[in-house]
Amino acid sequence: MSLQQAVKQRFKEEFGEDPTFIVRSPGRVNLIGEHTDYNDGFVFPMAIDRATWIALRPRDDNKVFAVSADLEDKQEFRLNNLNRPAKTEWIDYLIGVTWALQERGYKLTGWDGVVTGDVPIGSGLSSSAALELATARAFYAVSDFEWDAATMAKVGMSAENDWLGLKTGIMDQMISAAGIENRALLIDCRSLETSTAPLPPNTAVVILDTSTRRGLVDSKYNERREQCEAAAKHFGVKALRDVDTETFHQRENELEPLIRQRARHIIFENDRTLRAKEAMNNSDPHTLGQLMIESHISLRDDFEVSSEALDIIVDCANTEESCYGARMTGAGFGGCAVALVQADAVQEFVTHVEACYTAKTNLTPKIYISQASNGAETVYP
Repeated sequence: MSLQQAVKQRFKEEFGEDPTFIVRSPGRVNLIGEHTDYNDGFVFPMAIDRATWIALRPRDDNKVFAVSADLEDKQEFRLNNLNRPAKTEWIDYLIGVTWALQERGYKLTGWDGVVTGDVPIGSGLSSSAALELATARAFYAVSDFEWDAATMAKVGMSAENDWLGLKTGIMDQMISAAGIENRALLIDCRSLETSTAPLPPNTAVVILDTSTRRGLVDSKYNERREQCEAAAKHFGVKALRDVDTETFHQRENELEPLIRQRARHIIFENDRTLRAKEAMNNSDPHTLGQLMIESHISLRDDFEVSSEALDIIVDCANTEESCYGARMTGAGFGGCAVALVQADAVQEFVTHVEACYTAKTNLTPKIYISQASNGAETVYP
């Protein structure tokens, strides 16, 4: 049974009738461009075919009643009485999106809904952004406002930054809002302008979940952000996006060693990301794969956000002949890697990586062969 069928059936069990709407919003994998988003730089994610789904019907009493089918939990809140959480639960993402929409002047209608999904939580595939944009799409379905992907991405980011206090960049929400089937999306994180590029022909994107979860991310993330801001201040620019590779080479010795490492990653990662789009448009998987390999080395050595498990699974992937290139993806310190693989050899690749990684770590990875999907959308009726 598909998730669409499952969420529809669960809604009928809960509320005694079919839902009025079903919406979905995808998770994402970032092909290249890591930690560049909060430096006003470029990222190149694709929306994946794993998503959060909400089946819902409108209410007329200013209330949202939501059932988490995955957690077997039921929660409700009033649109005009929103409370900030002391400890974040799943419902707080819905409340945060409600707050962010109303802060922007949107007139909202309440709803009854069932929430489910298959984006692994804590794996670096943006289950939180998928939930935020699915919530925004649910409100869009029952309320009277226009859908603008960039605006809704800002709503999702505001829910995390300003309501929940999580200082993330815009990438996750933007790709979840604006993804396009069969294409990756180059996002300019300063202007939010987007452009698409097709994956090279006869390739597959494979997500490699290390089965390890991130630790100490918030403190490390904030530390990296402060280091990047210090480097930008030294160069006299708003963000490291404004420093090109040539300028960095001319002035890198002015920076203390650790700040120099962090800046080098960001500046060259932006350059790699723009070159990755050229490679995609040229149907060149070899160049794209090499850029992914270089990205991982930079994240491991200069930005220092990889982990032993990530390095092992990336090495296992890169030693397989059918793999063009692999790298960690997401914030780091655990979670997932991503690989670009020859489509006709993908099953052999999966078997090799599973055996290689398990032999070296005694852990069993979860591996997903992924297709690029659309962003948040209404799929029923």
